[in-house]
Amino acid sequence: MTTPVVIAGGGLAGAAAACVLARAGCPVTIIERQSQATDKICGEFLSAEAQHYLSGIGIDLFALGAHKITSVRLVNGRSSVACKLPFAGAGLSRRVLDEALLHHAAGSGAAIRRGHTITLRRDRHPIILDLGDGEEIEPQTLFLATGKHDLRGLRRMSRTPSNLVGFKLHLALNAAQTASLAGHVEIIMLPDGYAGLQLVENGLANLCLLVTSTRLQNSGNSWDGLLEDLLQAEPHLRTRLTGAAAPASRPLSIFRVPYGFVHAPSAADPPGIFRLGDQMGVIPSFTGDGMSIALHSAILAATCHLAGDSAAAYHRRLRRDIAGQIARAGALHRVSASAPGRSMLIQAAKLWPAGLRLAAQLTRVPAQALLPVT
Repeated sequence: MTTPVVIAGGGLAGAAAACVLARAGCPVTIIERQSQATDKICGEFLSAEAQHYLSGIGIDLFALGAHKITSVRLVNGRSSVACKLPFAGAGLSRRVLDEALLHHAAGSGAAIRRGHTITLRRDRHPIILDLGDGEEIEPQTLFLATGKHDLRGLRRMSRTPSNLVGFKLHLALNAAQTASLAGHVEIIMLPDGYAGLQLVENGLANLCLLVTSTRLQNSGNSWDGLLEDLLQAEPHLRTRLTGAAAPASRPLSIFRVPYGFVHAPSAADPPGIFRLGDQMGVIPSFTGDGMSIALHSAILAATCHLAGDSAAAYHRRLRRDIAGQIARAGALHRVSASAPGRSMLIQAAKLWPAGLRLAAQLTRVPAQALLPVT
């Protein structure tokens, strides 16, 4: 079956691109592997840039229950510093946001097919997608929006994946800690990673944790062992999580993510394939701008396709937009990886609070790159 545009992945980038394409009258089909709403490993922080794109699409975050975030708090051991963000952010779970976007895409005219795992057939040309059970689709254009998970048959040509292991868990904090966390996104710097904590809808807190595989192994290679060790070593995290309850018994996890990856367009790229979100570039997650990059890539890819621009031209433009941002975020992450670096960041933020706001601005999608959504 020949289809004009197929989007592999119905997450943030895929659903946003489908909204724009369908609204412009372009026939588009989303193939999503999850058959129902699900949580995703994500910090769930939506910056001003992400809100710009979502409001343009027609998504009202606060009507969906998003929590308003106006400050960032940096924590290192018993030291901490907080400052106002240069914008008002929002916290909303991916379960809620992705479903709202998929619903909006369907209402705009996109076809949504769920519960299919795609394999790209590289032995045939043009693009052939195998959906299993003998069904194949031949898209004229493919939007690759599978997030951090590579499409079978089309892996990212990237740097060596990191040795970091990521976890994500929603928690109901006690009343005092919920009130203390309100309006803040917290970055708790660890000797071998970081923890991010913020509120999302319904008063739940999103805990995202990134540690080295060595730290996990030293904690018995288990989530329970790792959490127990962290609560003993990190007083701020111990205070925050005292009396907390988790709706889910186990966290989501991911590993071998190629942080710092930015796709370099080349003549070897298959024609007609647009890379979106983490398939184009993976920013260190503690910066909180992965969702903005995903949305920016979605709007840019849809705009380029509707204008008749090639995938290669799109990739070159998006690389110019995000490569510097990802490099600066990587440098900041490397500084925070050492004890002297963590202490320096805390002291610098105390002496110059505007420095945290500047760091936030430098690790965001550049204002001049943002596009209108029509």
